[in-house]
Amino acid sequence: MLNHGLRQMDVDIILKMGFFIRHLHQHITNLHRAQQSSKAAMPSKFQVFRGQGLSMEAFEKMKKTKGGLMSFNNFLSTSRDHDISLQSYARLAAFDENSVGILFVMNIDTAICTASSTPFVNVEDVGFYDDQEEEILFSTHTIFRIDRIEPIADNHIDRLWQVNLTFAGNQDDDFNKLTEHLREELDIVGTGWSRLGQILIKLGELAKAEHLYQLLLEKASSDACKAQYNGELGTVYKDIGEYSKAITFCERAIDIYKKTDPPSQLGLATSYNNIGLVYNNMGEYSKALSSYERSLEFKKIALPPNHPNFADSYNNIGVVYDNMGEYSKALSSYNRSLEIKKIALPSNHPNLAGSYDNIGLVYNNMGEYLKALSSHEQSLEIRKIALPPNHSSLAASYNNIGLVYSNIGEYWKALSSHERSLEIQKIALPPNHPDLASSYGNIGLVYNNMGEYSKALLSYEQSLEIRKIALSPNHPSLASSYNNIGNVYNNMGEYSKALSSYERSLQIWKTALPPNHPNLATSYNNIGLVYNTMCEYSKALSSYERSLEIQKIALPPNHPDLASSYGNIGLVYNNMGQYSKALSSFERSLEIRKIALPPDHPDFAYSYNNIGLAYDNMGEYSKALSSYERSLEIKKITLPPNHPNLATSYNNIGLVYDNMGEYSKALSSFERSLEIRKIALPPNHPDLATSYNNIGLVYNNMGEYSKALSSYERSLEIQKIALPPNHPNLATTYNNVGLVYDNMGEYSKALSSFERSLEIRKIALPPNHPDLATSYNNIGLAYDNMGEYSKALSSYERSLAIRKITLPPNHPNLATSYNNIGLVYDNMGEYSKALSSFERSLEIRKIALPPNHLDFAQSYNNIGLVYNNMGEYSKALSLYEQSLEIQKIALRPNHPNLATSYNNVGVVYDNMGEHSKALSSFERSLEIRKIGLPPNHLDFAQSYNNIGNVYNNMGEYSKALSSYGRSLEIGKVALPPNHPDLAQSYNNIGYTYNKVGIYAKALSFGEKALNIYKKTLPSNHSSLANAYNNIAEIYALENFIQPVIRSSMVTLHQHPYLLSSIFMMYPNYLWQRAAQRERQLKRSKLRKIYYEGCRWEMCTICQQEFHY
Repeated sequence: MLNHGLRQMDVDIILKMGFFIRHLHQHITNLHRAQQSSKAAMPSKFQVFRGQGLSMEAFEKMKKTKGGLMSFNNFLSTSRDHDISLQSYARLAAFDENSVGILFVMNIDTAICTASSTPFVNVEDVGFYDDQEEEILFSTHTIFRIDRIEPIADNHIDRLWQVNLTFAGNQDDDFNKLTEHLREELDIVGTGWSRLGQILIKLGELAKAEHLYQLLLEKASSDACKAQYNGELGTVYKDIGEYSKAITFCERAIDIYKKTDPPSQLGLATSYNNIGLVYNNMGEYSKALSSYERSLEFKKIALPPNHPNFADSYNNIGVVYDNMGEYSKALSSYNRSLEIKKIALPSNHPNLAGSYDNIGLVYNNMGEYLKALSSHEQSLEIRKIALPPNHSSLAASYNNIGLVYSNIGEYWKALSSHERSLEIQKIALPPNHPDLASSYGNIGLVYNNMGEYSKALLSYEQSLEIRKIALSPNHPSLASSYNNIGNVYNNMGEYSKALSSYERSLQIWKTALPPNHPNLATSYNNIGLVYNTMCEYSKALSSYERSLEIQKIALPPNHPDLASSYGNIGLVYNNMGQYSKALSSFERSLEIRKIALPPDHPDFAYSYNNIGLAYDNMGEYSKALSSYERSLEIKKITLPPNHPNLATSYNNIGLVYDNMGEYSKALSSFERSLEIRKIALPPNHPDLATSYNNIGLVYNNMGEYSKALSSYERSLEIQKIALPPNHPNLATTYNNVGLVYDNMGEYSKALSSFERSLEIRKIALPPNHPDLATSYNNIGLAYDNMGEYSKALSSYERSLAIRKITLPPNHPNLATSYNNIGLVYDNMGEYSKALSSFERSLEIRKIALPPNHLDFAQSYNNIGLVYNNMGEYSKALSLYEQSLEIQKIALRPNHPNLATSYNNVGVVYDNMGEHSKALSSFERSLEIRKIGLPPNHLDFAQSYNNIGNVYNNMGEYSKALSSYGRSLEIGKVALPPNHPDLAQSYNNIGYTYNKVGIYAKALSFGEKALNIYKKTLPSNHSSLANAYNNIAEIYALENFIQPVIRSSMVTLHQHPYLLSSIFMMYPNYLWQRAAQRERQLKRSKLRKIYYEGCRWEMCTICQQEFHY
């Protein structure tokens, strides 16, 4: 029972048997002295053996400590008999499938034992086993070095091992370092029982420490002991997280110390220091600072000027300033602490390492990562010299180094450091010590940054399990674990799980912390993050504002965390389309950071990035570009050259260039971003998918659809590996693939991709998430291009309905919906409805956007489109010119959008019969495109096509054919072989050949157009009717009207447009036949009679076929 109590640190057994432990130790000491001075003395060097069982876990831990120190925390019974130890104990234990049989072979140096005050005694004559074996009994806490661990060959069992040990005493450097450091680290004062309590706290055995100090307090007879035990209980409750109890016991200690005669200055200093520690954990930094300064005052009375205890006070004051975001004051305090330690302590004392660590933490918060890394490495070097190789303080150094590497984006180095820290802690600490939870948490953080979310989740859950065992149910550290788990779920797109984890974290913090603790602000912030991602903007805004309210109470007015809150509020306003409010919030965030942080702190990059985002959405691209480039400059100064955050900046710069139509610059920026991510991140990190997505975006805009498709598919491959199967990012990529197919004219494939995107979003997102509106919108786009206008209209209206629910009433995306609905009505020929939708879109944009935003140009353009179709050309022209004026202000002089506007102006002039003006506009459009676009971009085909139309209308058919031919050549390069735009080119060329009377070629090109339409369009699409009409007209001119009508009857039932086309075409044919007969009949009256007869013939054919 005694040895069990010693091994398990059982407080009740140790207290009850304390007298016996002392008596037995003294008895062994006396016997050792007597035996060693007699003839029965043991030889100067000898071996003893011990056979026993070890759990699998304990044995694995021992294997990792090979070469290190090992202590038997009990009275150690050994034998001089090898066989008895092996056969009767080690082998027997090996038959237990849950344990490993161990034969310890211990090499003893008698002189070292005597010098190290580690007595042993031969109990052969007085022990329980009498003369059965020569038993050697060592007193408690005998320490050995592990020399060798090797298996023992056995035919029956494979869990039998021999462990060779050598007694370690005063001559062992590691042993001396360890014992010296423990004395100082634990600040051992008072009775042995108090020392035991401090060791229990150090081991994380807080419940046992609490129990011990409660027992000691009950038995305390002097005021000094009562004050000490109250203070120790305050420390225990602080570590447990019961802060109100901690303060109560610390204040009781203060009251007792004040009443002693004279008052204990050091006792008061210690108690105020402890209260400061509690207030710091509670986030009440001003009270913590006041307590630490009060403690320092008492120390100045009681201690000489450079006593090491002053260093502790300055250190703690530095911690508070660090938490308050006052980094220069924190650095000053830490340096003052270090100066004192340098005077009072040896150059490699472990306490100096602590100061270098804290200085490193401040530099890390200041964004000066190289200085931080240097400080932490200096700390590590000292600890390597001063401490044993597996001391837990080395784990702290490796942990801090890992945090810096994580911040500078060197994730593999970060992971290696955190794993080294964990290895040491597994050896140095009990299996469920809270420090191991911290290490698993840090490893999870790195995996999260690397995009390996399943590994991150596993690490965070391991951290949580340890904390559940080691800590009270509402300890703040459990809240941290739930918070971290929420971060991973959020990145995985599992928003309901993320929200649940964040709310669990918040509940614990509400229970454990004061109502305005900064950690609660963190919870509200993260909850806001999820709501923002879920597009529940009012809830997101409410959460972020609650976070900000707490921070305003708990933190100084210019604390960096307030800047983060203003930034997050700005992001919500940005998503709500309220860009001026977003910009205001981002600028407020920047102002705070300018006051609180050094001039090149990485957080400035975030502010400039967000400001750039707002300007980009406002269409102020030059300002956006300037802000993004400022962000990039700061990152280049503060971060390594391949940090992932630089990739983010290049990515954002690329997006602006893409919006500006400078596609080569956009592509260059996106590729630079991709290069960095390939170096900095694992091969399947989601950010690489983002890069491929954006490269695909540029290629799509450049009209290089095969390259765009390849990039999007590469993105999709990575996302399928890195993300859960229904992550919203996969929906985005399927959506992008659909847009390429739509541009390629492969509408069925486009529709399939859009529907796949919608399926994922229905699973992953709330039912009215704006991304579902995007999916319905794009499905509508595909149906619109397929000529299925009712389906297109239905999809666009579904998109609009969702946006009305989730977005503010004047959000720009609603304007987009009304705009698209207007396009469908325009295609359906319902011009009044189209005009109404376009004007509603324009009204919203006037409220939501700055006056020269590009979306206004789109609105004026589309309204002009309707007026052009309605034949109100002067209104159309006015609107197109208004659109053009906005674009001239908002865009660079050769932006492709200006080419589109000049093109539209040309269309109106052509319809007005002002062909020279039309030609001038089309050629201006072509000039711009030649500057801004790659040589075979599809927009060139449009320009040449429209120039061909003008020449055709001007009767210059050879020039028209040349332009149409150039358009067709580009289309063949840029488009798949059956794209409808190629059919249009074939149709136009055929039409021109028809005009010049080359009917064979006209028929050939007309049939090519018809074949493409048959393959790509629905059977009732109007373009098919037009194609049949054109072919029929050629046959008519060749006097073959009846065959073409009868050959069309198979499809005519599906083409109501064709019937009207025949009626429109037939009179021309009749007049031509009548003209031929007129030359024969010589009389116009007869010509009219002949015409009427032929018309009747046509009606007869239709009646026979259609019962018309």
